Amino acid sequence: MELVEGYGWVVVVLILHLLENIWMASQVGNARKKYKVFYPTMYALESENSQAKLFNCVQRGHQNNLEFMPTFISLLLVGGLQYPRVAAVFGLLYIFTRYFYFKGYSSGDPRKRIAGVGAYYNIALLGLLGCSIGLALHQFFPALV
Repeated sequence: MELVEGYGWVVVVLILHLLENIWMASQVGNARKKYKVFYPTMYALESENSQAKLFNCVQRGHQNNLEFMPTFISLLLVGGLQYPRVAAVFGLLYIFTRYFYFKGYSSGDPRKRIAGVGAYYNIALLGLLGCSIGLALHQFFPALV
């Protein structure tokens, strides 16, 4: 199998996303220490920890990233087979907006997760979906796409 020219950019974006996820996980680890929420507790209870909401916002920001990870990676890798540079740009947009989503969420005010650029990760996912649909169409109707 030979990959399309430019697919290396897709791989670079994938690696950047994985590094971003590792960074988010480390933020959760730091929050566990700071707010004294120890394993195996997934979320802190406000009745047991006065800073539970602060920890839970950090944890939830990372958890949300994990929930979208399979969708993002699938669309990035598949869409990048046909449109590697376009997919890489949408992938970078996704990573950029996910950073701000996480930072807003982990502020302790969940409404801040969608403030500013944090909500635009959906645009990136739609762009990657378009790249993936383009690949599918190209497989069935090569002359059209």
